[in-house]
Amino acid sequence: MAEILEGYVDKIVFRNTENGYTVLSLVNDDLEMTCVGTFTFISEGEFIKANGSYISHQLYGEQFQVESYEYKKPEDIESIERYLGSGAIKGIGTALAARIVRRFKEDSFRIIEEEPERLAEVKGISEKMAQEISKQFEEKKEMRGAMLFLQQYGVSTAYAVKIYKEYGAKMYDIIRENPYKLAEDISGIGFKVADEIAAKVGIGANSDYRIKAGILYVLLKGSGEGHVYLPESLLTAKTAELLGTDVSGIDKHLTDLAFDRKIILRETGGVKNIYSASLFYLELNTAKMLCDLNIKHNLATNDITTRLSSATRQFKIELDEMQRTAVIEAARNGVLVVTGGPGTGKTTTINAIIRFFEAEGMDILLAAPTGRAAKRMTETTGYEARTIHRLLEISKMSGDLDSRQIFERNEVNPLETDVIIIDELSMVDISLMHALLKAITVGTRLILVGDVNQLPSVGPGNVLSDIINSHQFNVVKLTKIFRQAAESDIIVNAHKINAGENIKLDNKSKDFFLLQRDNVNVIINVILTLIKDKIPNYVNATSYDIQILTPMRKGELGVERLNQVLQQYLNPPGNGKKEKEYNQIIFREGDKIMQVKNNYQLTWEIKSKYGITTENGTGVFNGDMGVIKEINLFAEQLLIEFDEGRMVEYSFSQLEELELAYATTIHKAQGSEYPAVIMPLLTGPRMLMNRNLLYTAVTRAKNCVVIVGSDKTIQSMIDNESEQHRYSSLSERINELLNVT
Repeated sequence: MAEILEGYVDKIVFRNTENGYTVLSLVNDDLEMTCVGTFTFISEGEFIKANGSYISHQLYGEQFQVESYEYKKPEDIESIERYLGSGAIKGIGTALAARIVRRFKEDSFRIIEEEPERLAEVKGISEKMAQEISKQFEEKKEMRGAMLFLQQYGVSTAYAVKIYKEYGAKMYDIIRENPYKLAEDISGIGFKVADEIAAKVGIGANSDYRIKAGILYVLLKGSGEGHVYLPESLLTAKTAELLGTDVSGIDKHLTDLAFDRKIILRETGGVKNIYSASLFYLELNTAKMLCDLNIKHNLATNDITTRLSSATRQFKIELDEMQRTAVIEAARNGVLVVTGGPGTGKTTTINAIIRFFEAEGMDILLAAPTGRAAKRMTETTGYEARTIHRLLEISKMSGDLDSRQIFERNEVNPLETDVIIIDELSMVDISLMHALLKAITVGTRLILVGDVNQLPSVGPGNVLSDIINSHQFNVVKLTKIFRQAAESDIIVNAHKINAGENIKLDNKSKDFFLLQRDNVNVIINVILTLIKDKIPNYVNATSYDIQILTPMRKGELGVERLNQVLQQYLNPPGNGKKEKEYNQIIFREGDKIMQVKNNYQLTWEIKSKYGITTENGTGVFNGDMGVIKEINLFAEQLLIEFDEGRMVEYSFSQLEELELAYATTIHKAQGSEYPAVIMPLLTGPRMLMNRNLLYTAVTRAKNCVVIVGSDKTIQSMIDNESEQHRYSSLSERINELLNVT
């Protein structure tokens, strides 16, 4: 039950300047109480009315957890003097505050606001200082007024500060006339928050502002589902569903938004497609840069084959005909795509390309979208591979945590190399591809490697597939499964799944198993036995290295429930382990976690065994996995170790970016490889339970796949070719630029 506590801030004990988390001492006539919560622009001496509840901290005893608060104006002489002498107004200390109150008594605040020149009557205050005191006082008053104004519309303190900083006094008109502007201008305030404010302000459901904001929000949601654009019919239906109102006159709003350059309208085959302006130009510029890079190098085939033979003999690399073709095409073309399924020799081909260009005295850079993929690339080539973000030297920006990334490497400061090889390109979205191409100068060879049958990128676009489908770039498709790979049922079955063929599930395999179970609780018990007792020794790995992959987030065998169960058995409470509950998730020291959104601002460092920082950088990305090493309940922080020993500190307010990762969705496992994968497959939505998803999951395993569930479900997934259609048009933009119809 919520309680109310009033008093003045006697002392600020701790304050996190990034997220506003504060520990302070609140005093009134009856008591002194430690309060904890998120406070913004609060100073010692301030009077507040706080709403919250009493909690018992395991180290610091009874505290008052503040959920919301409002400022109160000090009224008696003692309170006025305490506030002025608290340091809230720069230049006024306790002695000067006492002289001001002694001179003006209860009228002190009015004098500061209305007749500041009279402050010069007080010894120690010049006319200039009097004006500065008044200015500061007015700014604080305006801020408090803004807070109170925004509180009546349910705006949180954190958002209120952002709004006030962005608009100042204009804030009032914007809130009353078009609160949807907040969603466009202020990071973190989306359509739904703005819509709630609009409803409280009294803006109608059919307001032009609301419909246009709804259109932009639907496009934004579409990009979150991987779409670069939406057909008008789909956009209209989704906008109407979102707003709960008739949008039959949507053409007018689309025209207005196009005139304001917020959207782009394009017609293809008689269908009107709607793009957010930013994504349209990302695709267009990506197409232009790809075409510019795709120059032909006038090298004789005989010369290339002679040099290639020399390199393969020296490094004892054996190539089949298509692999040799890939190296020849890499030498002759500015852009080359190498695609193929598991076991078809993509790694050997990359190695041959590296050795060929190395023998030519060329500089080579290797990269992949994720840390795990880059690490695997390094291990298989012997060359250092970096994530694309690190290759482009992502920089730390001041500002909001979710601001867009800025890369040091770009068209002004390009990458200095002759050859760039990117692996796992199916994971690269249009935004990252655009950033990469900006940093590549014409004349640099770009080799793009990936499996086009994997799930597409989490972000918008269908880059690898669209480049191939444009038919404007040399593509070498590797199809032969090599002898060693053919001994693995993981690889053989992956190709059969991709081809829609039946797979053997008789458990005579050494690395591919089905444990037939039809009861959810039995399936979970089997998973626990496998991950704790059976598989670790079988694949020579720890329980944390083994990954549970499931198609769904919700449901009895979804990520959320499985993580709760797995946490209880793999990392139970006790042994002095500290924990923090956030949004109904318990985070505990020792937990396996995953970052679920790109955060370009988080800083990381790698330390030696002596505690000396050997490397540091910025950026933690969607899909990065780590372990919680420490929870600091006083400082409200977590310390997490990610791959390669990267240590990152998180404030409690950033926990929304993390989730438990004992089990993850198959989508989140893209680009990763695990010693063993366990998949519970019993039932699920047809849209998810398809061939593409099963293929992606199986190919995440290096040494062992265990499916626990139903053979009928596996067969239905193999038979189900229906993938969620992704609206992208990079191939169209490429062909438009090359005047190909």
